[in-house]
Amino acid sequence: MTEKRLLYLSQADVEYVGLTMMEIIELLETAFREKGEGRVEMPPKPGIHPGEGDNFIHAMPAYIPAMNSAGVKWVSGFPENYKQGLPYITGLLILNDPATGVPISVMDCIWITAKRTAAATAVAARRLARPESSVVGVLGCGVQGKTNTEALNVLFPLEKVMAYDVNPGAVHSFVEEISSRFDLTVVPADTPKQAVTGCDLVVTAGPILKKPHRTIQPGWLGEGAFASLVDFDSYWHPDAIKEVTKFCTDDVPQLRHYQEVGYFQDIPAIYADLGELVAGKKPGRESPTERTIACNLGLAMDDMAVAPTIYRRAVEKKIGTWLPL
Repeated sequence: MTEKRLLYLSQADVEYVGLTMMEIIELLETAFREKGEGRVEMPPKPGIHPGEGDNFIHAMPAYIPAMNSAGVKWVSGFPENYKQGLPYITGLLILNDPATGVPISVMDCIWITAKRTAAATAVAARRLARPESSVVGVLGCGVQGKTNTEALNVLFPLEKVMAYDVNPGAVHSFVEEISSRFDLTVVPADTPKQAVTGCDLVVTAGPILKKPHRTIQPGWLGEGAFASLVDFDSYWHPDAIKEVTKFCTDDVPQLRHYQEVGYFQDIPAIYADLGELVAGKKPGRESPTERTIACNLGLAMDDMAVAPTIYRRAVEKKIGTWLPL
């Protein structure tokens, strides 16, 4: 009888596998194309909310037949964790064998979540942003601010980053890391408006809030700009969002589910989901003056697009710890 065991991969193990941002972007391209063709099984993620407020723990299952991938991510987001020196996002991912259902790996999901979320921004921007975009504004200089800058730098000729955060320490860390890793000019923005106006690309990456603080006002997002709402509509005044030509998301049923539990109470009509754009079912940007938004919610299939490759490479490189089932 075959020994039943699974491979445990810590956060350090997952990172050590060495998957690049370009590889992650291309894996998500495949997944969203499959989604656009109706070949992904992914129910809206159920959640619990310990401590109430904006805390959440979500179960995120998905099955992508073409990528031989099935599994679930159990992920939490606690906005006040920084006060205890803990990350906002934590969790684990379980990867199953699609042929038998047997778990084959358990891996930390912090690195995967950071990278695949940013890769989804890049996949959307590839369709919705101007190809020559060179200036990005980042509001929220934590993990997602950094990884989204990394992902956009892979696909666009970036030259300058305008960085804003309510925490000056976060801005300082962002400036040091991004300017040292990439050939980019990173400018601390004194106000949120400075991180939006005049930018070709805008990323809002603060905590996800049911009640938006509405910082970004109408008239700030320029003609031809693209915005990625990593933090849902938390940063945006509804009238600012309604100025856009095309409001897109990564999954309409998921967004409708969020509306039912209190998020997205004042947004424009949805133009398309990201699967439709990647599969060519609907056009992306159609003129240089369009304002466009991608509000990607973070999908289970993003994780399941990346996890099998991490697992295979870990096995090949003998990374991780085998545990008996």
